[in-house]
Amino acid sequence: MGLLAGVAITVAPAPAALAEDGAAQSILKAMSDYVGRQENLSLKYDADVEVVTPAVEKIQFSASGEVTMGRPNKFRVSRTGGYAEVELVSDGSTVTIHDRGGNRFAQVPAAGTFDEVVDRLRTEAPLEIPGADLLLSKPYEELMAGVLEAKHIGRGVVEGVECEHLAFRNLDTDWQIWVEVGERPVPRKYVITSKAVGAAPQYTLRLREWKTGVSPTADAFAFKPPEGSSGVAITMLNDIDDIPAGVVPGGAK
Repeated sequence: MGLLAGVAITVAPAPAALAEDGAAQSILKAMSDYVGRQENLSLKYDADVEVVTPAVEKIQFSASGEVTMGRPNKFRVSRTGGYAEVELVSDGSTVTIHDRGGNRFAQVPAAGTFDEVVDRLRTEAPLEIPGADLLLSKPYEELMAGVLEAKHIGRGVVEGVECEHLAFRNLDTDWQIWVEVGERPVPRKYVITSKAVGAAPQYTLRLREWKTGVSPTADAFAFKPPEGSSGVAITMLNDIDDIPAGVVPGGAK
């Protein structure tokens, strides 16, 4: 009976929702278009990052923060975790990376759009704005790059909000996204699984308290150095990741 049950499961047709590749892409495109055309937006987020130690132990690190954007090139992003407290501020001409815990900051020119600033921070810092790919002016193109398979799994609930649940496969990663149902198709949850890394660690991002169409305050994107803080080169800010430095046997963190 066990063998016959296994055969039955193998040959059973896939649920209709799993076959709707076009539906997954359509929902993702609607989400991308909605977010991309918002001139002003703000949200709060919670992020979990998993790492795998040499002993094949999976450890998760958590952080929370806020995002405020004024397109095309102004933003303020904060991140508070157990090991670093960081803020990124762009007034449209200068990007400031503020290590609030270390009372120091670095500034670089911010010529270009939010999309261009994101690319520059990734290559020069490197710094990653949480959920940056979801906030670009054209998220769909970035998200679909390299996608081999798309599925509309069905519907799920994230923090009490009904969402469309989508799943995508790339060569080295699988990723899922939950998009709010209704007239405001914003992303509510985003999970990336690294298949090329042993034990398949995940990055999970939960997005909440979305506000769109609300004009930021006059000083929302202004940076005022705190008293006693010092300006440093951006290359000096190499210890502000949300994952702390490792521990070697007999050594310090």
